[in-house]
Amino acid sequence: MKEILSYVSDAYKLMMVRFAICMIVNWIIVHLLYYPKSRRRDFYFTFILIGVSIFFIVFFMIFVLEDMKGKTGIGVGIGMFGIFSIMRYRTDAMPVREMTYLFIVLCLSVVNALASTMPIAELIVTNVLIVLVVWMCEHFLKVEPCKLIQYDRIELIKPERKEDLIADLKERTGLEIIKVEVGGIDMLRDMAVLKVYYRNPNKSGTNPVDGKVKLRNSEMQDI
Repeated sequence: MKEILSYVSDAYKLMMVRFAICMIVNWIIVHLLYYPKSRRRDFYFTFILIGVSIFFIVFFMIFVLEDMKGKTGIGVGIGMFGIFSIMRYRTDAMPVREMTYLFIVLCLSVVNALASTMPIAELIVTNVLIVLVVWMCEHFLKVEPCKLIQYDRIELIKPERKEDLIADLKERTGLEIIKVEVGGIDMLRDMAVLKVYYRNPNKSGTNPVDGKVKLRNSEMQDI
């Protein structure tokens, strides 16, 4: 084992320490803060693997550019632009909460990969501060789950029939409805798209908005 480690540079050993810190922090954020509410294994898979990929991309990009005098800054800038542009690689709409966690994972991976001159203690403190802020937002800012529903009784979407609409949704979905927003209305098929906010008594998971039903915020209105 010692013979194998003798062929590994000190810079690479330090990189592995930073990588371990990065993965532990990303796991805490995704597994302990994000997943308990969302229960989305697809995003769990995406966040963890993107974090691993971005860390090594940034590290080896810096490692290669170290010998290119005067070009490191330009190379890093171009690389950062390419990294953050992958947030547009998806085809389906991503909910705001998932987009925020993706951005956090990307930033943590980049910061830990670039922090080659930062002492390990300072790097750990920085990561802990980020985790603490995410925990505070999740703990104190109660974000109610919501889902999009294709609704067939459009006679109930009138503002004056708000209570009847909520009562009908409660009976048909079994959810404790808090708020309803009306989106697109299809008069030909007697159908409307509703964005329904509800209270989750179990706090064990939420049903996020279905990305297949695409609506702009400007198309939603409170009733």
